[in-house]
Parts: sequence; structure tokens; C-alpha cells
Amino acid sequence: MGRGMARFAFMPRLARWHIWLGWLVGVPIVLWLASGLFMTLRPIGEVRGEHLRRALPEAPLVIAGSALAAPEARLKELRLVMQQGRAVAILTGLDGSIRRVDAASGAALPPLDAAAARALVAERIVGGDKVVRVTAYAADKAPFDFRRPLAVWQVRLADGTNVYVGRETGEIEAVRTRWWRAFDLAWGLHIMDLSGREDTSHPVLIGFAALALGSALIGCVLMFRRRRARPGPGTR
Repeated sequence: MGRGMARFAFMPRLARWHIWLGWLVGVPIVLWLASGLFMTLRPIGEVRGEHLRRALPEAPLVIAGSALAAPEARLKELRLVMQQGRAVAILTGLDGSIRRVDAASGAALPPLDAAAARALVAERIVGGDKVVRVTAYAADKAPFDFRRPLAVWQVRLADGTNVYVGRETGEIEAVRTRWWRAFDLAWGLHIMDLSGREDTSHPVLIGFAALALGSALIGCVLMFRRRRARPGPGTR
């Protein structure tokens, strides 16, 4: 009997704690929900002003006196990197094609094979020598956790990390740990977009954000009402 009465007496105290915690966290919750709703109202591309950019024909990259960046090469980008002790030019064409050449001689370099991808990961990634498997992916078949139209080697490590090495670039393009993949899933749930995990402005998200904000505001109002409705001393 005594234990039951003690448990019954604890419930009003728990209710009071809940009210005071509601006062403490109510304001930041409303601010989080209001700011979250505001950020969902416009697509991120519109916020960044991408819709204001005029679509102009891309001019090829031309460097006077350079055989690599001649007008007929139709280059969009030329990037110089060091690979295996020599300067390598990574050439991206206006058509999206990518190739590597020796920066000094201009000689074309072949795409990376699986052994070269393994060696690169072992050299540049902590634990990169513990490889479970190496898998090739075409540009149009990229894994979901890479999500870029680029031909890559997926080097799977013993700890679950996926390292993506560009077959045409010869560079490490992305590292996806198990934590990254868990974070990516959580992000998709957070923005309610499990298919692409990039759309932060869609009707479902906006609707639930508005409902959550409305619920939080009503809760704050009810806390005022409950405080006024508490019986005074001597009342029953």
C-alpha cells in the first residue's frame, strides 16, 4: 500500500518537472521548427541563385601554345596533379569525357586497373591495405553512396569503408565510411527523401514541418493556460 501511494505521489511531481522542462525547451523547439519550415519553402538551387544564371554556350578552354589545351581539344577543364612521381594532366571535355595524359609529353595514359586502384588506396588511406574486394562500376551504374556519373573502382576495406577511385582520373574521388552511410540514411529520413536524399523542399516535408510547428505553438499556449488554471492554496 505504501509503495503504491509513493508511486501515486510521484506522478504529480513528474508532471511538474515536465511542465518546467517544457518551459525550458519550448522556445528553442519553436525556433528550430520555424527555421526548419522556412528552409523547406524554397528549393536549395533557388536559394543559391542558380535560376538567375543565364545559360550560355560553353567556350572551350584554350591556352596559347599548349597542345593539350588547343581549340580543337574542346576542353572544359585541365587539372594538373602528381601521380606516381610524375605530372599528369586530367582533361575534362565539353562533352563530359575524362582522360589522363602525361603533362610533359602529352602521351595518353590508360585507365587505372584494379591493382593500381588497390595500391593507391593502400598509399593514401589509413587501413587501405586491408582490402576485402575491388569492384568496377561504369559511369551510369555508380553505387548509391557515390552518386556521381563517373567510372570508378569501389575498393571495399575490412572496416566497411568504401573508397572510390576514378578509373579515368586516377584519383580518390570519395571515401564512404559506415558512419557516412548511416548519416546519409539519417539525413534522408530527416528531409523525408529516401530516394535521392537531396530534395529539401517538397510538399510532404513542408506539410509535416508546418504541423510540427503548429503543434509546438499550441503546446506553448497550453502551458500558459495550465499555469493559470492551477488551484490556489486552500482550494479543493
